[in-house]
Amino acid sequence: MQRILSSEITLHVGEKVQVAGWIHRRRELKSVAFLILRDRAGLAQIVVSEPATRDQLRVLPEETVVEVIGVVSANPSAPGGVEIIDPHLEPLTEPAAAAPFDLFRPELTASLPTILDYAPVALRHPSLRQAAVLSAQAVAGFRSTLDGLGFTAIHTPKIVASATESGANVFALDYFGTPAYLAQSPQFYKQMMVGVLERVYEVGPVFRAEPHETGRHLAQYTSLDVELGFIRDHFDVMAIARDVVAGMVAATGLDAAIPAEIPWVHFADAVEMVGAALGEDLSGEPDLAPAHERWLGDWALREHGSDFVFVTGYPMVKRPFYTHPEPGREAYSNSFDLIFRGLELATGGQRLHRYSDYAAALAARGESTAAYESYLRAFAHGMPPHGGFAIGLERFVARLTGAANVRTTTLFPRDRYRVTP
Repeated sequence: MQRILSSEITLHVGEKVQVAGWIHRRRELKSVAFLILRDRAGLAQIVVSEPATRDQLRVLPEETVVEVIGVVSANPSAPGGVEIIDPHLEPLTEPAAAAPFDLFRPELTASLPTILDYAPVALRHPSLRQAAVLSAQAVAGFRSTLDGLGFTAIHTPKIVASATESGANVFALDYFGTPAYLAQSPQFYKQMMVGVLERVYEVGPVFRAEPHETGRHLAQYTSLDVELGFIRDHFDVMAIARDVVAGMVAATGLDAAIPAEIPWVHFADAVEMVGAALGEDLSGEPDLAPAHERWLGDWALREHGSDFVFVTGYPMVKRPFYTHPEPGREAYSNSFDLIFRGLELATGGQRLHRYSDYAAALAARGESTAAYESYLRAFAHGMPPHGGFAIGLERFVARLTGAANVRTTTLFPRDRYRVTP
């Protein structure tokens, strides 16, 4: 007999079937016991009336893996309107050890450290399991949208010879006697590949050795990177970003307000608006604080009916050396952040594409081109105007679901203190 899933039981009323999964819940009454079985598709109710089988079930704790063979019977009060009766129960593992929380309850009541310590078990809870499903759906939406726009998926090295972004710490390692680093992003490589394929994207891990202790930062996360050539400026990149985010939201089946054109505000205007509203003097500020992003998120929803807003033109002092300055206002950049419900979701912009501009930008920072020789070689041999962006997957899912901490939407998160499980 071949195993079927809980979602398929309704198709087999009156038939003998085989199901298998975890004991989600046991309920024992005077003359009958109920076993709620959980598999990847959902829950199934098994009615246990035979005394020997009830005795067997009594010593099998929740989360023990079992196989059940029985007859499907219609019952409107059962999950899905059906249940399995006259079961034969076969444990597939030893009795499960007790976890420090109950997975059958609607919410996990344990502390976040406990949940993370027991992540292999805690992730079975529907709330955390759903985050993994949504992440997969969001990546599928990301890929399918870009595939439809003529992009090619690439896979770049995660061990690199130099840092890609100024201002962000890196994890150093010994690469066969040579200093190397875990990549902060695929930035250099995706730019190089614009010279080969014109439009590229990548889904992969990135690493940030920044000692944050917030609900929005991780030391390792999944970055959804995009780069495209032959653009006019960063607004072409923003248009692609809008379509990509819309595709990701649609793939999850959840709701978010995404207008046909996401509203945008220049950084200089944004700090003026926020400063006036919050009573703060933000003149000379090179970046937005989390409270400022939240205000702009509320403003975008109130004034434009959008859960998203672009802030463009960030000061060059806060952008990497490869960022294209804003023509006519060289202190600002042709860059943007995409804010989703008051939280920065993506960063992007137009890049420099002439070798001479890179040499000048590095010289202005007191750096030599020698450290970036393999990267800059692409620009010495002709590169089109281009730009791109990157989205943090875990942060996207956290914001979409309303999770308070990005660790709850991350499989086995890595933060300042955690390298296990």
